[in-house]
Amino acid sequence: MGHAETAGELFSKRYYCSQAVLAAFAEELGMTRDEALRVSACFGGGMCKAEVCGACTGALMVLGLRYGMHTDGDFESQKRADGYAARFLEDFAAENGSYICRELLDCDISCDEGKALARQNGLFSTLCPKLIESAVLLTEKLLRE
Repeated sequence: MGHAETAGELFSKRYYCSQAVLAAFAEELGMTRDEALRVSACFGGGMCKAEVCGACTGALMVLGLRYGMHTDGDFESQKRADGYAARFLEDFAAENGSYICRELLDCDISCDEGKALARQNGLFSTLCPKLIESAVLLTEKLLRE
């Protein structure tokens, strides 16, 4: 099963978008699936505030695990990771119109009324899986470089 399929399956089991994306890549990045699910648990729904899409935050975690600074003074890694993060967000916004959850869903899921509207319009079952797939595919592209 590929990353996109794994992420889609996890999201269908009601894990957050952030969890689905990070966990799909976890083992190849040195994390267990359980660790990935736990560390990304508070980033779904735009960090519960309809801010940066959870699929994007999960992808940024993947890129950080691969490229991020982890040795004191390794500013080249820091610069490289920042570049990948910026490219990811630019590419995601270009493909999807934004990387902000409330803009992507056209409703604010940080409140009960917004969540109800999203459910009523089927956004969690139709749009969110497409955004997760987009995040995964863009992440795979950056990881291949």
